[in-house]
Parts: sequence; structure tokens; C-alpha cells
Amino acid sequence: MCAQTKNLSSGMEDYIEAIYIAHLNDTPLKGAELARQLNISRASVSEALAKLVTKGLIKYNSYENITLTKEGINKAKKVYNKHRILKNFFETVLNIHPEEAGDNACKIEHIISQNILDKMEKLTEICKTKHSIKDILKEELNI
Repeated sequence: MCAQTKNLSSGMEDYIEAIYIAHLNDTPLKGAELARQLNISRASVSEALAKLVTKGLIKYNSYENITLTKEGINKAKKVYNKHRILKNFFETVLNIHPEEAGDNACKIEHIISQNILDKMEKLTEICKTKHSIKDILKEELNI
């Protein structure tokens, strides 16, 4: 990954993740729809999209759908995967309601280290297969 895309702000990561989700769902996405989804002004979205174009992560002009470049897809997959792992951990291991799990995953995905994320993912998989561990967590932590 090139240096200029390594340090996307959390806001830019939210944009790229939303664009990626539309991509996964094969849903055409324009700037106005992205603004509605993220509850952000169209002007702010236009500014952010211009930055993502400059970073080589998307292709966009105001009359066409937003599309991810190959590099954009790779970056978006990483952000999306972090969200998925965190949400799964909160729901599976901590028995958190999906909406609360998703809200918190969205906040944490931008700052968590890969090391911690990897360990959370492993613990989640262990809890899925070894119910005795989940029973202990439930008993000891009341979850």
C-alpha cells in the first residue's frame, strides 16, 4: 500500500467502507446517496470524494456512479474486515445486541491494532467451537 493511503482519517475510512458495501451489493452509488447514507452534507461528501480520487482509491465525477479502484478495494476490504471482526466478537463473545455491537465496531475499527484484532478474531472462533469457554465467560462475566 502506498504511503498516502496508509493514513486515512476515520472519516475517510467511513466513506470508503460505505462505497465498498455498495460495491459488494452491486448497488450503484452517487455522491448524493452517499451523503444521505452517512448523514453528511453533499458538499462535505464532494470534498471527501475528491480527496479519495486524489489518493487513487476511487473513480468519481458528479455525473457518474462512484467506483473503487483496485487499491481502493484493497483498502476498503481491510476497513470492512475490521468492522466485521469487531462486531462478531461483541455479539459472539460478549453477547452484545447487534445494533450496539455495530455502533461500537464502527468507532473502534479506526484505532485498533492488528495484533489485538487478530486475537479477538481467534477468541471469537474458539468461543464458537468450544462452548465451555463461552459458558465460563457467561458465568464469570454475566454475559
